[in-house]
Amino acid sequence: MTAVAPQGISAPLSADLAGASLALARRFCDSATAWCVAPAFPPHAQHIAVEFVHPVIVGKRALPAVALTGTDLVGQVRVSARPGDVVIAVAAADDPVVSAIMRRAPAWGVTTIWIGNGARPAPGAADHVLWLDDPDPTLPATGEFVLMYHLLWELTHVCFEHPGLLTVSKEECTEEVCITCSDEGRLAEVIATTTDGTATVRSADGTETVLATLVGPLAAGDLVLVHAGMVISTMAEE
Repeated sequence: MTAVAPQGISAPLSADLAGASLALARRFCDSATAWCVAPAFPPHAQHIAVEFVHPVIVGKRALPAVALTGTDLVGQVRVSARPGDVVIAVAAADDPVVSAIMRRAPAWGVTTIWIGNGARPAPGAADHVLWLDDPDPTLPATGEFVLMYHLLWELTHVCFEHPGLLTVSKEECTEEVCITCSDEGRLAEVIATTTDGTATVRSADGTETVLATLVGPLAAGDLVLVHAGMVISTMAEE
């Protein structure tokens, strides 16, 4: 007998759910917090957080998750998320708030999961995209989204049952000077600027002071590319 996926959960989406769940389990094992946002559908953010914080199955661990709501979600995620954390967003692909969060996520060092329907986000917009192609604008009000993040929660706990999957070996540089790392361009977000041509930026590696004389005037919140302690380019908002 052939197994049939639940209605709305296609084979490609099942694979995406599995990948997102494994990544989420690995992050939780490294003491991550999941920050949940849904600008147009705040109850979804709250529901996701409750799923992870208050498991309904006896014996399942409670996991740190917080729903963020309000008018300045970008600012809330900026001050809340730490490197290694996760942002789970429920929104359409053209949602400007979630798009801004996803653009900045690499600079904040957080893993991103984007849930939605209709037209898809651009490739690479998030680390994991869990998407229903049905463009029906009423779909977020049905049970399809709830089913999707319920499965995300359940599969995350399935991953916990296989500890061997949760440890990722880290590649270390053995040479005194690593050619790959020395040629690295890192996305960063400007925290503050000074009159001496330097700027304080936040990247996945933490907060640092970099030289900013190669580019035009910078302002707090700008996205920049940092290389060898220097801002070499600004990044467009789109």
